[in-house]
Amino acid sequence: MSGISRLIRSATLYGYAELAESLGLNTAAQLRRAGLSLAMLQEPDHPIRLDAACSLLEASSTASKLDDFGLRLAARRRLANLGAVSVVLREEPNGLAALGTLCRYLQLVNPSLSTRIDETGAFVVIREELMTDAQIPMRQSTEMAVGVMHGILRELLGSTWRACRVCFAHRPPSDNSFAKKLFACPLDYNADFNGIVCLRSDLVVQLPGTDAALARYIQTALDKALAQAPKGTAAHVRQWVAVLLPQGRCTADQLASLLGVDRRTLHRHLAREGLTFSSVLQSVRKDLVARQLKDGDRSVMDIAHLLGFGSSSALAHWFAKHHGQSVQQWRQAVQAQIQ
Repeated sequence: MSGISRLIRSATLYGYAELAESLGLNTAAQLRRAGLSLAMLQEPDHPIRLDAACSLLEASSTASKLDDFGLRLAARRRLANLGAVSVVLREEPNGLAALGTLCRYLQLVNPSLSTRIDETGAFVVIREELMTDAQIPMRQSTEMAVGVMHGILRELLGSTWRACRVCFAHRPPSDNSFAKKLFACPLDYNADFNGIVCLRSDLVVQLPGTDAALARYIQTALDKALAQAPKGTAAHVRQWVAVLLPQGRCTADQLASLLGVDRRTLHRHLAREGLTFSSVLQSVRKDLVARQLKDGDRSVMDIAHLLGFGSSSALAHWFAKHHGQSVQQWRQAVQAQIQ
């Protein structure tokens, strides 16, 4: 879909060269095949294509024969890799406020990553979804995004902090010992969403600020950059749809409310980009269904329920219409490509 920003900071791949070399990979060759270079990675703010980064991680996972390559890279990331945003996060009164600030400035870090924070009683649920219009595997990138978020929270809240649960929508790896060590909490695979479940009480503990004056100065600069950042209604709608669909509620009225406009205004903005809410919904649903079928082990019935279809037969009919083949035929073709 047009309008989705495909550029991210090269700092997203911080530590890649060191990790690849430690695993015996030809780092330069891996980068070259993805359309990247070592020179790009040496400048943290150098813009690189999201699809190139995703392809690099998947190829590196295959070459190293490690299902958890993305998580291993996430473990090398630090809060400081967020650049100026990290200074502002450290000055927030608590972890919950820091999460809100991170979501506010996420467009400056990775505009293709959608993050939603939901408070449900004693728990806070952090949902993350990477959106790209390229038909490429996303497992490694998704695990890295969740791993980085977990690392940010641990750095803010202290090394003794533990999440209640870490969730992935894809199937479990052949060996999840590294994930168990990294997260030190229960892991859910084939889950309804990608993200982290935390205790709210942990996130409202006072954080020890260090330089409030510097943070205010940097926040002013970030707000200016945010105001100048390219905006696209379709990109925002697509991200919200990806987050809301697995929660079973995704309507034009709800999206309009979340974006701070009425339904007619939402439709008018989408029309300017040659789109409708229905076309965006169907595009995102198509991507999510394909991702669930390829990377997860859920039944067709479970996927139908997760993504808002009335029944498994409704999903099967919709899938045949959009893909020109049955779910079973599509899965067999994907398995044949992998083998």
